[in-house]
Amino acid sequence: MQKLLYITDQDEYVDHSFIAPLFEIYLKKHMHIDIVYFTEYKSDFEHKETHRFTVPSRYKNVLLAELKRNNINLASYDYIMVRNNIHIMKHVLKHKDIYHYKTAYRFSFPKRRVKLCCDEAENKKSFFSHIIHRIKTKQETNIINQCDVFLPTSAMMHKIFLPQVNIPTIICPPGINPAVLHENMQHDREEKCFIYAGTLDKMREFETILDAFSSIENKNWKLFISTRDTEYALHMIQKYTHIKDHIKLHNAKTKEALLSLIAKADVGIALLPDKPIYTTSTPVKIFDYYASAVPCLMTLSEHTSTIFTDCKDAWFCNFTQEDIKEKIEYILSLDKQTIMEVGESGQQQLLEMKNYKTIAKEIATKLQAL
Repeated sequence: MQKLLYITDQDEYVDHSFIAPLFEIYLKKHMHIDIVYFTEYKSDFEHKETHRFTVPSRYKNVLLAELKRNNINLASYDYIMVRNNIHIMKHVLKHKDIYHYKTAYRFSFPKRRVKLCCDEAENKKSFFSHIIHRIKTKQETNIINQCDVFLPTSAMMHKIFLPQVNIPTIICPPGINPAVLHENMQHDREEKCFIYAGTLDKMREFETILDAFSSIENKNWKLFISTRDTEYALHMIQKYTHIKDHIKLHNAKTKEALLSLIAKADVGIALLPDKPIYTTSTPVKIFDYYASAVPCLMTLSEHTSTIFTDCKDAWFCNFTQEDIKEKIEYILSLDKQTIMEVGESGQQQLLEMKNYKTIAKEIATKLQAL
């Protein structure tokens, strides 16, 4: 069985809900997988379980030497894949001819572009930051093009953010884990319960969604918000005095707690502004919603429309107060059975199209064909 070393850009203690099922469960059925996590909290290398290496962050610049020093046989790997860190990718490429592995660059999210968008949302826009971004993008492209394969989250993300990368490509999308489906709890209250899970900040313009809820005459609804940005959320909700009693704030600490909360809702919300950082891939929260067969109200985009069909397995609308209001009013008019059927249809659609089991098989097959 071929071997792959996957070097993440994540700390060992953060949520690994994407890495864990795809790389630690399903891809392992096709390849031997070892995974490197980094830590700011430990001073020594740890070989955890049979396939996890935890490396102190100070060794990032000499990572392969640190792995070798701890008796990791780098020549035993057929592939080394690096997630998002272009400096580590450059380091791995330098040693390629010594250890004879193939190299892969995993591009999961355009982090620097997100930082630019955040700065613009907070009126910190700088002319020079855009110049630096273009220079760095060109440098990164040159490094990635030295690899054997490129793994973006979606074809749209490749096209928009790294269009000059011209090496073989394997799409590595988020997906639904068929082994972790939660039963929809189906509360017995009369109101429709909506849920939003995830980050809240100026860039996501969540006030547009609250403005839509605020303008609806029908008040037979509740909105659950689960976010780590509780202080920001509280400050925002206080501006909506006449609907704040309809809103309940949560901070689910674990993936299990989040999925249990979602299972108690009727409709998930994945509405985001029309910006490429949001519209070029499927938000992970959508998979969390459908894991409990909770149907989703999501932004209409070129990407999501290739997976879902409006009013069949999801609901689409544009990111405007009026469009969101209209769609929420429509959902409020539906009976509970219809909403459940939309959720079940959406879950089945993801199990067929975006299933970690099939995604892993496709990635392994394409890697082995390099």
